[in-house]
Amino acid sequence: MLNREIISIFDMSAAAGWVLEPDAKKIFKLAGFDVSEFAMARTAPEATLFAGAIGYPVAAKVVSPDIIHKSDVSGVALGLKGPEDLEKAYKRFSAMPGFIGVVVEKMLSGVELIIGAKNDSQFGPVVLLGMGGVGVDIYRDTAIRMAPLKREDVELMVSSLAARKVIEGHRGSEPVDMERLISTLINFSQFVMELESRVDSIDLNPVMCSGPNCWIADARIILKASASS
Repeated sequence: MLNREIISIFDMSAAAGWVLEPDAKKIFKLAGFDVSEFAMARTAPEATLFAGAIGYPVAAKVVSPDIIHKSDVSGVALGLKGPEDLEKAYKRFSAMPGFIGVVVEKMLSGVELIIGAKNDSQFGPVVLLGMGGVGVDIYRDTAIRMAPLKREDVELMVSSLAARKVIEGHRGSEPVDMERLISTLINFSQFVMELESRVDSIDLNPVMCSGPNCWIADARIILKASASS
């Protein structure tokens, strides 16, 4: 999965110590993962042009090397219904520290999951799966296994979640395609192994799973100190 273009993005991100969302998404797209349709817009007209092309409603998120946790500074605007809404969001984001643009992307529906990884000093790369979205720090409904994962590892991770019924299809809702989720996690764990020397942690939150699809809707990659020095 690791190639020259991906390595180049890591090298360009070294000074900041982490990979900005549009670059992190590009990394995962280059690695063969499903990523939500998005564009990095550096001006308001660029943002509205892309939104018009993909169709409203859209989401917009601030891009700044000074802002790692966008939701903490209200740097995410969801369900924008037209150019006026998007322009207001852009204007608000542009006043934030270090602002360089916005990510504009198609709104997706489905089960919100978090997929993450951490390079543990004792065990090496470990992979996390849980219920995602803004409530991830409140509910803390997650499961962790050492990488690389096998099919049975993913199945055990899902079965250990308190909210597993949401994944399985609760009260008539569409279940997550387990084959897609399993393959996504297995491939993610293998990619994490390749990135062990470069990456401290990865957060994909949310990963929107609906029917046969699991789309990465947000991504953050924190580099190891040795890789960013």
